[in-house]
Amino acid sequence: MGTVTAFMRGDASLAIFDGGQGLPVVFQHGLGGDETQVAQTFPAGAGARRITVECRGHGASSLGSTRPFSLSMFAEDVLAAASERGFDRLIVGGISMGAALALHLAHHHAERVAGLILVRPAWSFAASPDNLEPIRTAAALIRSHPAPEAKERFIASETGRRIEANAPDNFASLLGYFDRPDAAAFASVLADIAADGPGVSRAAAAALAIPTLVIGNEQDAIHPLACAHMLAGTIPGASFVEVTPKAADKQRHFAEVQDAVTRFLASKTIRSLALS
Repeated sequence: MGTVTAFMRGDASLAIFDGGQGLPVVFQHGLGGDETQVAQTFPAGAGARRITVECRGHGASSLGSTRPFSLSMFAEDVLAAASERGFDRLIVGGISMGAALALHLAHHHAERVAGLILVRPAWSFAASPDNLEPIRTAAALIRSHPAPEAKERFIASETGRRIEANAPDNFASLLGYFDRPDAAAFASVLADIAADGPGVSRAAAAALAIPTLVIGNEQDAIHPLACAHMLAGTIPGASFVEVTPKAADKQRHFAEVQDAVTRFLASKTIRSLALS
C-alpha cells in the first residue's frame, strides 16, 4: 500500500506514489507506462520505501508547457520529488525509459546514488537508438493521421508486421499508444523521448562506482538483450540477470525480475551504502 500525491514542477503537476518502509528507492516506469507498471515489476516485500514519479504526460501527471520533452527533464523531476521527500542518498532504478532515467541520475548526481537497477534497458549510450525507431514511427503516424487510421497504417507497415511477428509483447505496447485518449498530445512525448539519450557516455558508465543490477531478456525488439549486455559489461562489477521474456510467460517474467531485485536489495553492500 502507498499514497499518491501531487508535486508541482513549474506548471506540470506530477503524481507521486510513495509506499513501503526501508531502503530509499526511486523506481521509474517505461515510456507510456505508469505506477501500475512498476508495481508489477518491483517486489512489494523488498524492505524498501519506493517512490515512483509518473513522468509528464504519464498516468495522472500533466504534460506541462515546457518543450521539448527529454530524459534529463524527466530525471530532474524525479530527483526533485525524491529530495522533497527527504531522500538524500538513494537507490535508483527503472524499466526501459525508467532505466535510462536511473542511468542519467547515477552519472549526473553520483553523490546521491547508492545503487542502480536497470530493467530491460532500451538505451545504452547513444541518442535515438535504432531499436526505438518503431516508437518514432508510431509518433509520426499519430501526428499526421487520426489515431484509428494511424493505428491501421502502423499495423500494415513493414515495421508493424516485423514487430508483430518477432516481439508480440512489444507490438501490443506499441498499439496501446494509438488507443490512448490523449494520443495526439502524447505523440510529442513519444517523438521527443525516443529521439533522446540518457546523456551518459560509455566512458562515464565505465567510471560508475556503485553496485549495479542489469536485467534483460530475449524476444524483445524495443529492449534488445544486447543493450542489457552492453551496459552490464561496461559498468564495473555490474551483475547481469537474464529472465524469461514477457512474450513467452508474463507471470514467470515478473516473478524472476522481482526475485532478482529482491536479492540485489538484500545485499549487505547495498544496505550499508543506502543507509549510510
